[in-house]
Amino acid sequence: MPENAVVTLRYGPYSAVGLSVEHRTYRLQGLLAVLAKDGHKIILQEIEDWNLVELVVNEETVFQCDIQDLEFGGDGQLDPLCEEARIAVLDAF
Repeated sequence: MPENAVVTLRYGPYSAVGLSVEHRTYRLQGLLAVLAKDGHKIILQEIEDWNLVELVVNEETVFQCDIQDLEFGGDGQLDPLCEEARIAVLDAF
C-alpha cells in the first residue's frame, strides 16, 4: 500500500476500571500515532461491537483486535499490536 492511505479505524465501546461501557479513544492513542507517523489519513468511526478495533483500507478489514489489548496512552512504539497493525496497513492492497 502506498504511503498516505486512508485508514478507517472502527472502534467499539468498552468498560474501563469499572466505569460504564462507552466509546473511548484513550487506548487508541498509540495506534493513531503509529499510523499518523507513516503519513496515513485516519478516520475514526464508532461501532456498536464491544471491545473491537478494526482497521479498514479500501473497504477491506486488514486488522482487528480487542481494544483492551492495546496499551493505554503512549506513542505506540513499544506496543506489539500497534506494529502488527502498521504492517497490516502497509501490506494492504
